Amino acid sequence: MGTNPGGALRFQCPAAGTSPSVTCPRFDRLHERGPSHAAAVDLTDARQRAAHIAAKPRVLTAAPDHKTRDLPKICHQQTVTLHPGVLGHLDKFRQDLAYLSPSWRGTYSTVRAMTGGLNGCLKGHDLDLSDPKIRLAHGRVAQTILVALLVTVANDHFLGAWRHTHQPPDEPDASAETFEIPAEHLDRSPLTGRSRPPPIP
Repeated sequence: MGTNPGGALRFQCPAAGTSPSVTCPRFDRLHERGPSHAAAVDLTDARQRAAHIAAKPRVLTAAPDHKTRDLPKICHQQTVTLHPGVLGHLDKFRQDLAYLSPSWRGTYSTVRAMTGGLNGCLKGHDLDLSDPKIRLAHGRVAQTILVALLVTVANDHFLGAWRHTHQPPDEPDASAETFEIPAEHLDRSPLTGRSRPPPIP
């Protein structure tokens, strides 16, 4: 759902509705939801297994739970409205565009396509970052550093391929230029205390 003209967002409790995404003992207690009736499930069907109530994550409440009057508003009603600014420092995580709406697609589709394309290149045949044989370092820190190095190498490869495709042949490559000091400005005298004595003639 998107925002209203005032920028407010309406949210539903994830344990509410006909297809809840979680189970919550507090919701069951406050809304007097009884145990679900047993139903046959085809264990070979992945959709049926995922849709069963036993496959949903369960919210862990405090033991003993808070008193009813001290519970959040979302526990007393199935939906709440969040106005701009009510979340404090967490307000920066608000997404005012409705998911998969035309405005959402226009804002995020290009970024998502670029991210997906980059992930595909990193997992391609040239540099298969998903292959564990390429990442033999042990430990999370070593793996992170190794992945960062591999992504840097891949990025350099992408830039080189782009220059090869888009840079005219007669245009000099600025990245290949090196700074050279004229010979007359070079001091060829040996460094004091750090060089070998001159050879005996």
